[in-house]
Amino acid sequence: MLDVIIIGAGASGLMCAIEAAKRGRKVLVLDHAKRAGQKIIMSGGGRCNFTNLYVEPSNYLCDNPHFVKSALSRYTQWDFIALVDKHKISWHERDHGQLFCDDSAKQIVQMLLDEAQQAGVKIQLQCEIFSHTKIADNHFTVQSKQGNYECQSLVVATGGLSLPKMGATPLAYKIADQHQLPVKATRAGLVPFTLHQAQKELFAPLSGISFPATAVCEIKDQRNKVKQISFTEALLFTHRGLSGPVILQISNYWQAGGVLTLDLLPNLDLYAELINSQQSRPDLALKTLLSQQLPKRVVECLLAAAEIESLPLKQYNEKQLKQVSELFHHWSPQINGTEGYRTAEVTLGGIDTDLISSKTLECKNVKGLYFIGEALDVTGWLGGFNFQWAWASGWAAGQDA
Repeated sequence: MLDVIIIGAGASGLMCAIEAAKRGRKVLVLDHAKRAGQKIIMSGGGRCNFTNLYVEPSNYLCDNPHFVKSALSRYTQWDFIALVDKHKISWHERDHGQLFCDDSAKQIVQMLLDEAQQAGVKIQLQCEIFSHTKIADNHFTVQSKQGNYECQSLVVATGGLSLPKMGATPLAYKIADQHQLPVKATRAGLVPFTLHQAQKELFAPLSGISFPATAVCEIKDQRNKVKQISFTEALLFTHRGLSGPVILQISNYWQAGGVLTLDLLPNLDLYAELINSQQSRPDLALKTLLSQQLPKRVVECLLAAAEIESLPLKQYNEKQLKQVSELFHHWSPQINGTEGYRTAEVTLGGIDTDLISSKTLECKNVKGLYFIGEALDVTGWLGGFNFQWAWASGWAAGQDA
């Protein structure tokens, strides 16, 4: 008989295990993977964007925007930074307050494993979970490949559906369904876009080219009012379509069939530049001017796609120059969809938070059952926000489980 069983040895599960064990609870972590923290190890290009200096509830998507406030305020980015510093892991800040390890993401996993060992946590890997049964309040049995276990508190930290090659499964949703907990519709988040075939073929030669851009799409708020949301970061062309931080960020908000608009020159008034250059350098070719602002191949592809011929600037009238400006400031690529869970960093949607305590992460209608991390209908922006939710929700559940 154990006090706490945690299913999932990822970021939120390990944090929860550490905190529960510090309270003297007998804790066992079960995971079907060969090693703990696999998603941590591959994150941030192997350097783990472990948190962000500017964490706010507004950085999260959840049908209940207030749900994340309690956990995020009780275990902050500064608390996790202090833990990283305690283990003498050197780190650095990148754009927008993103914090990365100087060396390797493996250091974060080792830090968590060291903390877990010190607290007395037992971790059982390569342990497939078959089923679980609720016997009574605060009494569960878990049936696994390694045998059966009993516990008072059962914490589900198995994440969502993103990156199935890393072992993602729908187990959390199956457990929720077993206890009549609603699950919000899920889809891939922080994920690259694919283009319709014609544009895919046209822009495929641009694969690998990256530059800053602003992505804009329309969303409906909780009152069903339409508003615009935008991000300005690096855009990356791929052989399938579009990626880069700006695309990953906007993918959390873009819905299938929706319009995506890209400003490829967010720091320039192109129309004013064209008019001024037409007066000062009338013989300059349009393509030459644009190539001073953007990679030449991008300029050529976009002009070809819009069937705009590159001529000396003096040969264009104002209407034509406005058309050129519109093309580069409001380019609407023909989005076919996303690359799906295969490459998605997170899963949007998940277990409805209405029946989950925002303070303890315990189910309101199933005493002793907790859901934490990505399994819930909580998704952060790109930039360390999802890890901070993992640490904070794991910590909060660890104080109660």
